[in-house]
Amino acid sequence: MDISKLTPKNRYLLGLCLSLGLLFSFHVNAEQKQVLGSWDIHYIALNSTFLTPEVAKQYAIVRSKFNGLINISVLDRKDKSAQSVVLTGEAKNLLGVVKKLTFKQVKEGKAIYYLAALPFSDQEQYRIAIEVSDGNEQKTLKFQHKFYAE
Repeated sequence: MDISKLTPKNRYLLGLCLSLGLLFSFHVNAEQKQVLGSWDIHYIALNSTFLTPEVAKQYAIVRSKFNGLINISVLDRKDKSAQSVVLTGEAKNLLGVVKKLTFKQVKEGKAIYYLAALPFSDQEQYRIAIEVSDGNEQKTLKFQHKFYAE
């Protein structure tokens, strides 16, 4: 690939992908994936300050040490193609306070992923439940995450 022939936007996206790949490799100890029905669902929760100001602005994400980000991607188990689905969910802290998650779909080439912001307090633990539906199949992704203000 001749990077000099890429448009500025595509160079930026390539850099973003590489940066996120490095970020995830350092901050994720194991693959965060669940197999649900005919899908491989990949997920990560992280502090929004891991995003560059430019990326946060592009996706209308507020960067704050008290703002988390949940990123979900749904792939077909057989051909690994990105799936267009509907996500609804909530995050419940250990005191039982529930926060609704609103996901925004992002398409970049063949990739599709879903982003939701989640405000938190330092060292707040959440139980997260996300309904995934494509109109034919519906599954629930569940995981826990503890957020730290950085």
